[in-house]
Amino acid sequence: VQLQASGGGSVQSGESLRLSCKAIGFDIRFSHMAWYRQAPGKQREMVARTSNVGAATYVDSVKSRFTISRDNAVNTVYLQMNSLKPEDTAVYYCNAEPSPFGVARHVWGQGTQVTVSS
Repeated sequence: VQLQASGGGSVQSGESLRLSCKAIGFDIRFSHMAWYRQAPGKQREMVARTSNVGAATYVDSVKSRFTISRDNAVNTVYLQMNSLKPEDTAVYYCNAEPSPFGVARHVWGQGTQVTVSS
């Protein structure tokens, strides 16, 4: 059971990136999935979450700029990030929450670095 995150990089302020999180060993249809981020010297925070039926929630700082989505057919969750700001710079992690028909414990991806310069 694992999550493989990809798509990070270095961009200029105002540009976009799309992160991908491929689940291996379990079916995301039964899991609530989320993206977290951790900036240097700060606590890890949840950025966006999608329930197993696709209901999305966001931290206030990314609302209207980020979109979380899932493609159950390829067992992958995405985070589309538009209008990026320097304060979005962080390591981004995908996460699968424990659920009755999903994973038994939290599963974390390996993290992907996003760097936004002004």
